[in-house]
Amino acid sequence: SEYLDFFASACGIAPAKRARTVADAVELTEIGHLLPREVMALSKGQRQRLLLARTLLHDPRVLILDEPASDLDPRARIELRMLLTELARMGKTIFLSSHILTELADICSHVGIIEAGRVVAHGPIDAVQAARRPGRRVTLTVLGHADRVEASVKRFTFLQSVTALGETEEAGPRRFELSFEGDDWRLSELVAAVVAAGVP
Repeated sequence: SEYLDFFASACGIAPAKRARTVADAVELTEIGHLLPREVMALSKGQRQRLLLARTLLHDPRVLILDEPASDLDPRARIELRMLLTELARMGKTIFLSSHILTELADICSHVGIIEAGRVVAHGPIDAVQAARRPGRRVTLTVLGHADRVEASVKRFTFLQSVTALGETEEAGPRRFELSFEGDDWRLSELVAAVVAAGVP
């Protein structure tokens, strides 16, 4: 608590209000159980929460956080996300940097991607993800019945295209390129449909 009291003083918070201000920051960041401990004895996640408490002492409207989840264990990452969500709910604007886009999906309303010092994409996170990775392409090799491949998968709305590669003979191995929107589960649906059509 001496650590937070010192920074509250440095922020110019009057002595009469300092104890209440520190208590509010401690309650919000849930670090009351850490107060008797030395700062250097805290884990990385605990120090992150303490630093957030320190930052919140003067009740800023805007927070700028550089890689706040860096080197945190999974539990500490979840706790940090919950705290940032609560701060956003309180009306604070939060700018944060991260190299892991999926880490931001649950807490950010907008995202910007910077490459070589230039903003190359920005907007709602779903729209940015779709624009940056518009689809996946996989190569599928079949050992026969190549004429059944396109018909077996055409019902899937997430499938963008099926392109035969190489020679056109129906007998023997054939390769197809499938372009689609989605993850490995959707890929597994495509493969299952081809197999169900009797295509080895």
